Amino acid sequence: MAGELDPSVEGRARAWRTAALAAACDVMEPWEHGTIARATRYPNYFDFNLVRVEDDPGMSVEELAAVADDALAGLVHRRIDFDVIEAAEPLRAGFDALGWKSMRLVWMRYEERASGIAYTEVDEVPYDAVHELRLSWYREDHPDQIAGGYHDQAREVAMLRGARVLAAHEAGRPVGFAQIERAGEGAEITAVYVHPEHRGEGRGTALTIAAIASAWDARDLWIVADDEDRPKELYWRLGFRPAWRSMEFTRWPGPGD
Repeated sequence: MAGELDPSVEGRARAWRTAALAAACDVMEPWEHGTIARATRYPNYFDFNLVRVEDDPGMSVEELAAVADDALAGLVHRRIDFDVIEAAEPLRAGFDALGWKSMRLVWMRYEERASGIAYTEVDEVPYDAVHELRLSWYREDHPDQIAGGYHDQAREVAMLRGARVLAAHEAGRPVGFAQIERAGEGAEITAVYVHPEHRGEGRGTALTIAAIASAWDARDLWIVADDEDRPKELYWRLGFRPAWRSMEFTRWPGPGD
């Protein structure tokens, strides 16, 4: 997959992220190198309680961790998001040594602008219809987020964002889902998940195509992928192109936290 970014839309991707934070967070405080975002109603929703670094801070890992300790005091996790990938990469080994986990993300924008996308065997369902799939996903990838009311908090945020859910079924049972959230002229496919027993059957492709079709008229349609994993290749084939690369550093809660 080609990795070149389109500089003309990077700013819009960053602005979309800013708007998503502002919609859920009641605290948006500037600091020397970016923004501290807190959603005090949703303390276990890690994506909305973080320190955002918007430039190259020229700080050590220990200094940045201290900023997060102060800004996120009282929470069970610590999270630092870097807007500038070149500033984040040299710090990965240091954060890893402290027990933090890193994820390099690629924000991709849909470029095909085709209104006649076809898909089959995917239907819109209520948010709660795929709850068991959400639990399966988080047991697989994010086991630390299951406890502490995370899913109730995530549901509230999704409702604030007007989330729509699409599901693929097998014998009347949901086996995969996609979630789309819209705001203004933009939209984001915030989740695509297929149960492990039904992977390799084209379900992920069908769900992504259905999600695109549901929001093809958005000025910007975003999807975010792990930049070091395979799903971004599927999104490329379906018409998404890289717009922005960012990095997350997270110190997850330990057992009993």
